[in-house]
Amino acid sequence: MKSLDISEYMTQLGTRARAASRAIARADDTAKSGALRAIARGLQANRDALIAANAIDLARARDNGLEPAMLDRLKLDDKALSRMIEGLTQIAGMPDPIGEITEVKIRPNGMRVGRMRVPLGVIGIIYESRPNVTIDAAALCLKSGNATILRGGSEAIESNVALGAVIRAGLEEAGLPSDAIQVIETTDRAAVGALVTATEYVDVIVPRGGKRLIARLTEEARVPLIKHLDGNCHVYVDSAADLAQAHTIALNAKTYRFGICGAMETLLVHQSVVTDFLPKLAAELRAREVELRGCERTRALLPDAAVATQEDWFTEYAAPVLAIKVVDSLDEAIDHIEYYGSHHTDSIVTDSVTHARRFQREVDSASVLVNLPTCFADGFEYGLGAEIGISTNKLHARGPVGLEGLTTLKWVLDGEGQQRG
Repeated sequence: MKSLDISEYMTQLGTRARAASRAIARADDTAKSGALRAIARGLQANRDALIAANAIDLARARDNGLEPAMLDRLKLDDKALSRMIEGLTQIAGMPDPIGEITEVKIRPNGMRVGRMRVPLGVIGIIYESRPNVTIDAAALCLKSGNATILRGGSEAIESNVALGAVIRAGLEEAGLPSDAIQVIETTDRAAVGALVTATEYVDVIVPRGGKRLIARLTEEARVPLIKHLDGNCHVYVDSAADLAQAHTIALNAKTYRFGICGAMETLLVHQSVVTDFLPKLAAELRAREVELRGCERTRALLPDAAVATQEDWFTEYAAPVLAIKVVDSLDEAIDHIEYYGSHHTDSIVTDSVTHARRFQREVDSASVLVNLPTCFADGFEYGLGAEIGISTNKLHARGPVGLEGLTTLKWVLDGEGQQRG
């Protein structure tokens, strides 16, 4: 498409999304959940075709030299499809948040004041790789009464177009407008610029991607963003940690999947346990081909570890690389996380309730865990069914953004003709 064609195309998508948003906002849960179950059935029925479309994307990505972590995110196999189907079913079974009235108070004049949960409207979602986001985002937006325009990465275009066809069929089967969920079917980057400036049609943008994407959208967007910055996640092994438990937690946090935003990128170890803890963990990490980079005290125990630079402490590797630092206290661990971290997800391993609660109070991250690996930072694992992203914002939504994060509240008042005097 030429630039003019892109502008016209995006205007058409926006116009249709705005019209569909009104129908979705008033749809009852029987229709919305019915559509989700129909989409789940469509995924099941079209497994082979979806995997074949994904194979085209994977082959092109390999030819273009896409790094292994991104290839892992891009891959759509039977396991991934089963997880998507399970997520759709779980979201379909959740209570419908729309129309719920809470915080009702009766004023002295008898007037009733409350707050009603309502959709945001039209949500634009921009993401890289991960075709599962197409389904997760569609499901959450639909259940929360929003229309959405989905713009996946160019590397996943075949997968996303195929998934979009399944979604449209599911909406139509449930009697809902197929324009409620639209996949942008061009890889032209101009479509992104058009989407993030479409204030007439789009109410909020949710970007899921790397720093370059976020930087571009922060610069260009006129539509408000719920954004996710990098996931520079930490695990701190405390002086009061159960070291056997710490071993399994640290190993899982790093090696569950290298490319996810919840992967541990820096391991902090209290100096009192480092000799008993670190060599055994390091041996297992090396066996899994993880490159280790450490501070001076780390390298005294692990002389084959590379020297960790100042840049390493700031880095989200999304790769089999781990930075390790020995600290003298809980305070030093918290200070390190606050200075170098991205306020995404951080964890402490400890048997001290006092240390655990201090860590949770003082570490200013979207998710703060105790005796758990950081890879649990995922809306599905939190019981949200899925997530539209993990927000490091402090306003509107923070952490995994599920149904409530895609809604807002308005004031609703009831009376019997009271007059203000």
